[in-house]
Amino acid sequence: MTVRIASNDEEILSCYPVIAQLRPHVAQHEFLERVRDQQQEGYRLAFIEDDGRVVAVAGFRINRSLAWGKFLYVDDLITAGLDRSKGYGGQLMTWLEATAREALCDSFHLDSGVQRHAAHRFYFRNRMSISSHHFSVEFKD
Repeated sequence: MTVRIASNDEEILSCYPVIAQLRPHVAQHEFLERVRDQQQEGYRLAFIEDDGRVVAVAGFRINRSLAWGKFLYVDDLITAGLDRSKGYGGQLMTWLEATAREALCDSFHLDSGVQRHAAHRFYFRNRMSISSHHFSVEFKD
C-alpha cells in the first residue's frame, strides 16, 4: 500500500468517511468545497487505501513562519476506527516526515486535542514531543 495525494473529486470524497471520524462537525455536503478551498492555500490530502477502501488520511500543508522556519504542518491525521493498530498511521507518519525532509523543511508539526490520549501515545512512539500549548478563541454568531 502506498500513500497517495487526493487530486480529483472522487478521491477527495472517498476520504470523507475516515476524516468524519476526526472532524464530525464537517458535513459531507460541504467537505469537497472545504478541501478545494484549502487546496488554494497549499493544503494536500494524503490517503492510504487497502482493498479499495480508504483506511487512513492526513491533511497537511507546507508553510513558513518566524517561529519555525519552513515546516510541514499536519491539520488532520486519522486512521479509520476499525483499522487502527495495523500500521497505516505509522506509514502515514513516515511518509509525512519524508515529505517534510524532501521539501527541506526545518520541522514537522501537528496539534492534537488534549483528550486524544491514544493519539498522543502514537505521536510519542513516533519520536514527537510536546513543544507548545495551543490557545484559541472561537467566534460564533
